[in-house]
Amino acid sequence: MTATIQSVSEVCRAAAEAAAEVAVLPTQTKNRVLLAMADAVERHAEPIMKANADDVAAARAAGVSSTLCDRLTLNERRMAGLSSAIRTIAGLPDPVGAIVTGWTRPNGILIQQVREPLGVVAVIYEARPNVTGEVAALCVKTGNCAVLRGSSMAMATNRAVMAALQEGIAEVDEMPAAAVQLVDDPSRDAALELMRAKGYIDLLVPRGGPELIASVEANATVPTVIDGAGNCHVYIDTAADRRIATDVAINAKTSRPSVCNAMETLLVHRDLAHDWLPGVLDELAALGVRIKGDETVRRHWPRAEEATETDWETEYLDLVLAVRVVDDAEAAIRHIRRYGSANAEAIVTADIQTARRFTQLVDAGSVFVNTSTRYSDGGEFGYGVEIGVSTQKLHARGPMGLAALTTVKNVVWGSGQIRIV
Repeated sequence: MTATIQSVSEVCRAAAEAAAEVAVLPTQTKNRVLLAMADAVERHAEPIMKANADDVAAARAAGVSSTLCDRLTLNERRMAGLSSAIRTIAGLPDPVGAIVTGWTRPNGILIQQVREPLGVVAVIYEARPNVTGEVAALCVKTGNCAVLRGSSMAMATNRAVMAALQEGIAEVDEMPAAAVQLVDDPSRDAALELMRAKGYIDLLVPRGGPELIASVEANATVPTVIDGAGNCHVYIDTAADRRIATDVAINAKTSRPSVCNAMETLLVHRDLAHDWLPGVLDELAALGVRIKGDETVRRHWPRAEEATETDWETEYLDLVLAVRVVDDAEAAIRHIRRYGSANAEAIVTADIQTARRFTQLVDAGSVFVNTSTRYSDGGEFGYGVEIGVSTQKLHARGPMGLAALTTVKNVVWGSGQIRIV
């Protein structure tokens, strides 16, 4: 069953009907499906990459930014990473059926909190076709059905990836074809219909820019977890090891600037403005980073452009960096609380008390001490991959792996007890 000849409502209805069957599949069956999916992705690598080359060429011809083109591109390394991630998920413990906790009441009743699938998980995403395979794999492992709606920019690639995934699914008779489906309509109306598929969709995760997030917040009638912006900061404290500070700052900005866990603002303690800051800015500039700084930054490193209020608010997703000198960690925390997006924030310091206060007061899904924000990632957290990075607090926060695709049911065991009052 494919979404190509179906409306959004038909796709969602088919997923909802299959959900009860998928939810009770044993771990061994789900793992067989995942391994078959990984094998199929490898077999279809050539047509997938050909479709991707067509999408990338069309995007470049349309004037799409280099940042989005990078997100769109599937090269050999990323293709290998996709099949590897699916296999990694197959090897992870199955959260479904796990007893989170349990206790016995004085009357002898045993109460257990048991993980079970959410049901139907929908994801609306932009540009990144690897999401098609990653989300499908996470949903299969957790006994959920997946409804995937990519953007028109990646449609050819998404179709090719989905064809491979469904070929793998078809090899295991127990898995319904409707367990993983692609909405083949990139229109805004299709996205709105998916946002409003109440009664069919149990969780919607939007992965995209501010316009998509705003649309979901304004229109969705189904439960959502927002995968929001990544206006991430790194604060270099006066007690920082300077070598670590340099390494973290350069990695957080330049290792892959187009992703949401890249550093967008560097905050530096005033004590380091004279002798450490110019050197690291020299290194960043040599790597192609455009520097925007406040007055103190520009005084110590005159090549910096003037930073405006907008720069503190901006997720560049590019080799552009805002830099501000602050008086202390408290000032850095205030800046992050005002401008941060609750995604990933970092401090570099050898002062454990300062580090602890930073981790307590900074409002973010992930807070890093003496390491790069680039580790805010489901794969790096040991989840295999992620369905998204939640910038809200319910029901999940930070990179969302297998556990975030389950809910908890209270299962109560008795031996004839009845309630008197």
